[in-house]
Amino acid sequence: MFYLDFEDKIEKLSIEKSSLINLVDSKKTKNKIISIDKKTKKEFEKIYNNLSPWQIVKIARHPLRPKTLDYISNLFDDFIYLSGDRLFAEDNSIISGLAKFNGQTVALLGTEKGNDLVSRIKYNFGMARPEGYRKSQRIMKLAEKLQIPLICFIDTSGAYPGKDAEERGQAEAIAKSIQVSLNVKTPIISIIIGEGGSGGAIALATSDKVLMLSNSIYSVISPEGCSSILWKSSAFSEIAASSLKLTAKNCFDLNIIDEIIKEPIGAAHREKHLIFDLLKKSIIKHLTDLQKIEISELKKIRNNRYLNYLV
Repeated sequence: MFYLDFEDKIEKLSIEKSSLINLVDSKKTKNKIISIDKKTKKEFEKIYNNLSPWQIVKIARHPLRPKTLDYISNLFDDFIYLSGDRLFAEDNSIISGLAKFNGQTVALLGTEKGNDLVSRIKYNFGMARPEGYRKSQRIMKLAEKLQIPLICFIDTSGAYPGKDAEERGQAEAIAKSIQVSLNVKTPIISIIIGEGGSGGAIALATSDKVLMLSNSIYSVISPEGCSSILWKSSAFSEIAASSLKLTAKNCFDLNIIDEIIKEPIGAAHREKHLIFDLLKKSIIKHLTDLQKIEISELKKIRNNRYLNYLV
């Protein structure tokens, strides 16, 4: 298990417990292990019931946190991968395709970060290039054509800022994705499962319903980026995190998202299957509600929602 810096006491308790497990099986050893378990539980509750915004940022970026492909493999059946933007290339950082969800066909989009060095390089650390967003537009239009719902998973620090991406029209591709999202005639649900950074996240989060895991973040810029702009140094990232109002609670209070999926004590990476179950129930509920609304009215509500952000 990878422990974050503010989990140092929990890590020490875990190491102590591991050393006891290898000792002779005695009553004294068992009692000591029980005592450590109680201390560990208490420490978890103490930490996770009082998380700061900066600590939530670190949890959102945890390397073991469930990624888009984890959710697809655990929530959906018969996933068929669709690749390419039919203009330039395939962008691995955005996963797209069709699948079965609760008995009905849905279209899927999601930014994928990867779980190790090899896969992170393959998925470009979840940072999409223009072809990724143009592929997203293709899937959005396909969902409309097939009259099936679209479900998006978001976990990105932002769109790829490289020279090649800018030369191929990164800003235009993001803006066009938002435009297509606003006009597509099918229900859309987006879930922020980790980082929701900048326009790279908004391109897939312009939806009828936006859900957010409780230890995820959603912001116009990263704390480090904000710190570099305001203070010319990344040393003030923790202060920036508190100022950006990027937590799920902040976003819910500001009416930016529709629901917070409460993670268990210790966060999603420690209770993955519980998060899968909670999220599945939430998607079913929201999808059922959205499909009761006439599609032209749904599109009107969606557009008004985002126009009101400017007020």
